[in-house]
Amino acid sequence: MAIQKDRVRFNVGGKIFETTATTLAIAGRDSYFAAMFDDNWDLQPNPAGEYFIDRNPDCFAILLDLLRTGELYVPPNVPEKLLYREALFYGLADHVRSAKWGRFDGNRLHLLKSITGRAPGDGTAIRASPEGGCCVAHGSMVHIYDWMLEEHPPINLDYQRVNDAGWVGPVDPTGLVISTCERLGRGQGGMGLFNSTTGELRYKFSVTHENVVKSYTAGALCFNDGYNLFSSCKGRSNEYGIGMWDQNTGQQVDFFYEPSGWSLGDADKLQWLNGSNCLLVATLFPRKDNCYISLLDFRSKSMVWSWSDMWSPANSDDRRVRDAIAMEENGSICVVNEFEDLGFMDLRRDSGSVRWSSRSRIMKGKMPDEPCYPKLALHEGQLFSSMNDCISVFCGSDWVLTSRLKRSFGGSICDFSIGGDRLFALHSEENVFDVWETPPPSIV
Repeated sequence: MAIQKDRVRFNVGGKIFETTATTLAIAGRDSYFAAMFDDNWDLQPNPAGEYFIDRNPDCFAILLDLLRTGELYVPPNVPEKLLYREALFYGLADHVRSAKWGRFDGNRLHLLKSITGRAPGDGTAIRASPEGGCCVAHGSMVHIYDWMLEEHPPINLDYQRVNDAGWVGPVDPTGLVISTCERLGRGQGGMGLFNSTTGELRYKFSVTHENVVKSYTAGALCFNDGYNLFSSCKGRSNEYGIGMWDQNTGQQVDFFYEPSGWSLGDADKLQWLNGSNCLLVATLFPRKDNCYISLLDFRSKSMVWSWSDMWSPANSDDRRVRDAIAMEENGSICVVNEFEDLGFMDLRRDSGSVRWSSRSRIMKGKMPDEPCYPKLALHEGQLFSSMNDCISVFCGSDWVLTSRLKRSFGGSICDFSIGGDRLFALHSEENVFDVWETPPPSIV
């Protein structure tokens, strides 16, 4: 946007505002103001030298002050929902989000709100979107919330149980992939790409085995930076393993078939490792009696690293692994057991043993009536682990416990997810999810 030396006057809903082109330039190239002064638009002021905009003047004043100062102040008489709507119109949603959130820090998170789900019963998964919204899956339903935490029309998979969901990413912020179980006798199941705003199905992802399209159950999902989608797949015959698709076209690109005596098609978690161009695949209890963790290289069709507890003594902690996550910077994989102990395996050693850390909490006492097994997440150098109704935050090279998040109702946390500078935690019993965010730094 060209920088003009002259002042700029607006008539917004009958109220006059005056600012400078320098201030408007802060809005960015994708904003309404950049389009106004684009040579192709050739917008001219009225005889009074004003640009008329038929929008809410109170919200315009707030957004203009945000461009001037970088601070967001919303007076009590302006509903935040109205302000967010106007921010979207002017292309200033990112500015509002930046002003509301500070840099994500697990030790500074505060509870924004707790939201009661629309359907009763246990939730399956919660997934944060890149824009700061989320989706909640349980049963055959997926409920979707935008970054304003307003609910969009839910997606009903016609009684096919949802196993996982994943957001395509910033390139397509409305794209949501959902994996489901196969419906025996119907030839249905697998995965589909949906528009999260409208619920419309864009296309399905097919599995082809020996040039025949197969019905299958899709499980854990993950994406890489090369616009590929990965999913664990379980068919009726030999099509067990990990499939890879082009997320833009929906076409199957590759398939890593499950080796004999190993488990890939029932995977609980997939994680793409950018540094090594490999895929972490973890199949854990209670889905399987034994735990299997693998690193797959699709280029060479090889399993470059693997570990299983099937050779561990019956009384070993290795047999209690409940979740796993790769930490490339440390060259290790972190695992967690049912007592929230953290263990580490060296990726430089094939089939290495687990080195367990000191207990973060003594949990060998009474477990909940319906225990939720721990989940792990790694975000911006901080490690997060859920246990019962609490999320622990670990920091530093030795992963010291530095804080805990515990501020809600609804029973144990069955899943949590981080994205858009927010942390979402889904509780099991009442289908409640908490929204945590980092407040912006104090203005001195």
